[in-house]
Amino acid sequence: MSAKKPLFRIQFVSNGERYELFVRECCQGSMFGFVEIGDFVWDTHTSVVVDPGHEKLKSEFADVTRTYIPMHNVLRIDEVKKQGVAKITELSDKITAFPTPVYTPKK
Repeated sequence: MSAKKPLFRIQFVSNGERYELFVRECCQGSMFGFVEIGDFVWDTHTSVVVDPGHEKLKSEFADVTRTYIPMHNVLRIDEVKKQGVAKITELSDKITAFPTPVYTPKK
């Protein structure tokens, strides 16, 4: 019996937008302060309706095998049983981005 890889839903903030992606690999990573994700899982649309947000995500991560997200940008990581739809949404007033940069050098 082969063990199936877990499926993760990761939500993070980048450039004023909230990203929600589904991946098979998620770990702390070898770079300090970053979450490493890889093995992206994309929904294969069987209907005629095409979601432009989903297509934007697919094209943005088309040639990416792994990406590193700063820990302070991660909102949530869930291990899920079923895949949902990857999407990008505008940040609402309820989500406040962590102040950046975390470290400001003295002048």
